[in-house]
Amino acid sequence: MFVSSTEPRVQVDITIDDGRNRQVLDTTVNTRFQPVPDAAYRDGCGWDVSLTYGIPWDADPGAYLVTLRSVDSRKVLGHHLFVVRPVAPRKSAIALVLSTATWTAYNDWGGASHYYGIHPASVRGRSPELSTQRPWARGQIWVPPGAPRIVNERRPDRPLPPRYESAEWAYMHGFSKYYASTGWATYERHFVHWAERHGYVVDLLTQDDLHFDDDPLGGYRCAVFVGHDEYWTEHMRRVVDAFVDGGGNIARFAGNFMWQIRLDQGGERQIAHKYDAREADPLRTFDRSAVTTAWEDSWVGYPGAKTFGVNALRGMYAGFGAMAPRAARGFVTFRPRHWAFAGTGLGYADMFGDESNVFGFEMDGVEYQFVDGLPEPTHADGAPAGLQILAMNWATSAEDGLDEYRDDFMLGDADAQFRAHVTEQTDAAGRDRARRTSGMVVYFERGSGRVFTAATCEWVCGLMKQDYYIETVTHNVLREFLAESADATP
Repeated sequence: MFVSSTEPRVQVDITIDDGRNRQVLDTTVNTRFQPVPDAAYRDGCGWDVSLTYGIPWDADPGAYLVTLRSVDSRKVLGHHLFVVRPVAPRKSAIALVLSTATWTAYNDWGGASHYYGIHPASVRGRSPELSTQRPWARGQIWVPPGAPRIVNERRPDRPLPPRYESAEWAYMHGFSKYYASTGWATYERHFVHWAERHGYVVDLLTQDDLHFDDDPLGGYRCAVFVGHDEYWTEHMRRVVDAFVDGGGNIARFAGNFMWQIRLDQGGERQIAHKYDAREADPLRTFDRSAVTTAWEDSWVGYPGAKTFGVNALRGMYAGFGAMAPRAARGFVTFRPRHWAFAGTGLGYADMFGDESNVFGFEMDGVEYQFVDGLPEPTHADGAPAGLQILAMNWATSAEDGLDEYRDDFMLGDADAQFRAHVTEQTDAAGRDRARRTSGMVVYFERGSGRVFTAATCEWVCGLMKQDYYIETVTHNVLREFLAESADATP
């Protein structure tokens, strides 16, 4: 562990963060201030080692939460997280892949993220290159109970300026602006605690495991993705596609499958030029398929729907800022006889998840049309054969509202313009069409495997709030996808 502190001694506490808070280390170490390089966000910190902790050979698999405190005042100074994988997949375990590339993208520790910062010569100072060799921003690993989620708890009851309650809370309490956008504390942690309470066995992997390991999903029946899962390398996708083709099952309770990235320096640097990729990515002149733009960009030629059935550019926002702030917060059921809805009592046109705000922040969808009252994919954007749209709702890729509130918009219509540009529909009709999007629950089979996608970042909010419909669908999917393993269902 590499620590910089103005405290001469720091207490280090390590617990397994699975809801039972089992402590495995409580010690103190001598510390000192270690300067932060000017471009630490890109180049890392380069600090000296402060503490070495040897992980026992028989350590329990899971997420290990590191808490640093002042020895004198007991004040919490920071948090970190590391993952211990089992030597081999445990019997009947779910493989939960942590969205660590998205964590990195939003990590603004050291001055910049892929969104904002102090990087010179980039729009809003965002950095296309980010180091993984730096602390996590405050709030990505731990937040206090009751911290606002990114979707406002209540819909506005009249025209009002948009509110970004999580950002306001972050500014008031000294947390990162993006704490609620991604990270262990906001998303995966809640799924792990819920799954452990209900008797599921959960093995944790990171996206680095997908990228660098030879067969990271081998031995598992079901791989799960949760929360805000936006950034992937091509190789990560190929691993997941091969897993499904070979008989694996994917349960994706996550949204915003958007950007291709590259990993450099053995995974110590993440590259994502995003909106500027066609003009700024060094590979644009000789390897367009590797350019770090949206999966739907024709240069890449690998539509997101081919992997998870949906893509981010046909999805985007609802219930966030001025992006459809009064949108319904749940999914409308269209195919209630699908096995995923068993025991729910839902019928055609019933909504579920709205009481727990699951339809919010960022969602994914596909091109569709209604046939005899049912949404059907057009397959124009890479949707796989046999894709069924089980439930959906409508969203938008642009902020809207009264003119007097436009100065309060965070994103405006930039994403709608980008979608129109990437899909080469830049006339007035195309730009207008790009504003109209959706979020979906879909299912398809490919090869010998199956994919279920509930394409919203906030699905986990339904588990946190013990929403009957969200919990029942989640159980149905996990039990079905684990059923070929002996004693799989809790």
